[in-house]
Amino acid sequence: MGWELKQLRARDLEAAVALAKHYRDLNQPEDAESICRDILDVSPGSDDAWRTLGLALTDQFPTSWMRLFDDACAAFAKLSSHYERMYYTGIAWERYAKAQLELGNNKNAIHAFEQAIRLFDEADELGSSEDPGPILHYNRCIRALTTTPELVRVSSVPDELDYDFGD
Repeated sequence: MGWELKQLRARDLEAAVALAKHYRDLNQPEDAESICRDILDVSPGSDDAWRTLGLALTDQFPTSWMRLFDDACAAFAKLSSHYERMYYTGIAWERYAKAQLELGNNKNAIHAFEQAIRLFDEADELGSSEDPGPILHYNRCIRALTTTPELVRVSSVPDELDYDFGD
């Protein structure tokens, strides 16, 4: 038997976005992802759906970062606001860094935190003075780099070993 997806009706889009956000809140990112994909099939310009899809993908990074990182960044790249593209891509890098840290990939985590910091700094320059999000995430990344023992240790070791072979 062939299975086919049903298409959402335009009148259901707003409720579907709310439901996708609700599933993220329930820590069911796969369900949120599915709903967002249904929304985007009907309304490919929906910033709410792209934002929620990207966040739902980053929610899955602890177990599936390798498969989902590029998809999350691609979703955030579809946002219409340059500020949001920078801010949410920074979120993707920050969550990627945390996943790398959890796996013990400390050099990857440092690189990812540095990418996130760069994006949060750019978002802060673009954003409203009433939006502390980029600064708060920037500071969280700095704290991770300066207080996580594994990251402090790895960052204090030079990348290239300096060998002394004598005379």
